[in-house]
Amino acid sequence: MSDSVFVGIDVSSQTLEVASSSQTKTWQVSNDAAGLDSLVSRLLDLKPALAVLEATGGYEFEAACALQAAGLAVAVVNPRTARDFARAMGALAKTDALDARMLAAFARVLHQHPERERFVKPLADAELQRLQALVLRRRQLVQMSTAERQRMRIAHAAARPSIERVIEFLKAELADSDAEVAAHIQRHHAELAAALASVPGIGAASVAVLLAELPELGKLDRRRVAALVGVAPLNRDSGQMRGQRSIWGGRADVRRTLYMATLTAVRHNAVLKVHYEHLLAAGKRKKVALVACMRKLLTMLNAIAKKGTTWDPSLHIA
Repeated sequence: MSDSVFVGIDVSSQTLEVASSSQTKTWQVSNDAAGLDSLVSRLLDLKPALAVLEATGGYEFEAACALQAAGLAVAVVNPRTARDFARAMGALAKTDALDARMLAAFARVLHQHPERERFVKPLADAELQRLQALVLRRRQLVQMSTAERQRMRIAHAAARPSIERVIEFLKAELADSDAEVAAHIQRHHAELAAALASVPGIGAASVAVLLAELPELGKLDRRRVAALVGVAPLNRDSGQMRGQRSIWGGRADVRRTLYMATLTAVRHNAVLKVHYEHLLAAGKRKKVALVACMRKLLTMLNAIAKKGTTWDPSLHIA
């Protein structure tokens, strides 16, 4: 382990600051094709056991893909997690070089983690990248449309015709986006999409988000997929303090989609409706009951994706 090399890469839109555990100085390459070629060549010589990059608004994606295509183990981590690690190590200052060195140190820790494979996993292929981009664009269109509708409520009469034109334009764009997402799913995920959509409460938009942003669905057990999404309750106990368990972290966009689907499912999905009413009758608060139903719905979807079957309420009772 002492001979292993670990690499940390601090990412920005223009540059990549690189630190190696085997070298005292960091080095920098441009975040473009030429820079990535240089980075890959140098790291192939170093043969690192693991390279760690922060998720930086997509600027890290090409670098991570290039390193992985070269056969190197890569982990893309949440910036908050990396920063918490740096603080724990006493690194309060923040520069590109310091961040890269901290990421290299973090790579060593992750490499020794008993669940290393949770952090080091294949990145999206070209087909999944396209679906993720389409789903992201649809979300952006929905957000823009919502913002314009809110402006309409307080806008002066002189501004309303412009807002109405923008809303109509966004409505057309959203329809085109929905059609493009549906066509892509039909070409590449038709069978799985149909199985997921057979669950009462799960619509086309929910299916698209699940396929794009939770590709692990059906490949993990129910506890791990719940933790991945962020619907597994976590204890807040320390010493004599005992707090309510809560959910946090995970994939926020998937969790939001699951929440909206659950609001529908507790009214129209017979299994979840009974489960929700049972929890309320037992004295659970509505929010707690909804989160429990979110977790149960995710468990159902995970089982369906794993087995390749469609919805059968008799298999999901209790």
